[in-house]
Amino acid sequence: MRKKRSDHGRGTALAESPGAAGVQIKGRLWLEKDGDTYLSWGRVVLLERIREAGSIAAAARSLDMAYSHAWSLVAAMNRLAGRELVGRSFGGRQGGRAWLTPAGEAAVARFWQLVEDFRVWLASRNDF
Repeated sequence: MRKKRSDHGRGTALAESPGAAGVQIKGRLWLEKDGDTYLSWGRVVLLERIREAGSIAAAARSLDMAYSHAWSLVAAMNRLAGRELVGRSFGGRQGGRAWLTPAGEAAVARFWQLVEDFRVWLASRNDF
């Protein structure tokens, strides 16, 4: 029997309004470039796990994600950023490793700042 994959928080709102008459505005935030998702909650969590683990494979395992999928997300983020967000070294005696570049660290910080700004904006809404 196949184990159900956890959603790692996907599907839950990142922000919501206080609501009136039982109606709330809820939302999620992601950034696109040329119609492709560049950064989103899941991608940023992957970047943070790479920072913590020092490995794309270990980060993927911690998210119950296939390495090939994690690698394709990293490659897409690097491509869309126009510079490396994740640096890598290959092979060697201890195997390869991965780390966030200064651009990767800045992208993570900026994404979470946008989320906070979004939360503040939604918290100020009481349209319904």
